[in-house]
Amino acid sequence: QVRLVESGGGTVQPGGSLTLSCAASGNIYIIYDMAWYRGAPGKQPDLVARIIREGTADYYANSVKGRFTISRDNAKNTVTLQMSDLKPDDTAVYYCNVDHFERTRNRVTVWGQGTQVTVSS
Repeated sequence: QVRLVESGGGTVQPGGSLTLSCAASGNIYIIYDMAWYRGAPGKQPDLVARIIREGTADYYANSVKGRFTISRDNAKNTVTLQMSDLKPDDTAVYYCNVDHFERTRNRVTVWGQGTQVTVSS
């Protein structure tokens, strides 16, 4: 069992900044891709940003490119999403996603519970 704990969500005004963090723990052998998704509650979320194990971001959604930065710390099994110049359209539930091998070498993708980000004046 792997647990993902997300933090950093909240309400900000347009143009503001917010940083989301996600910490993974539990049955982990090695983590490959880590990513952030977002979407409306109860709907399949869309990929926002993804970062590979080596620390290079390999995907940003066009809508967030230049405003969001994804990073990770493999020693701590954490992934962070720095968001700036936030817009009302960025309002969504943000989900952490981790692609990893368990200690038994089973490859598993795990989702966080989601954290609400609201951008409103």
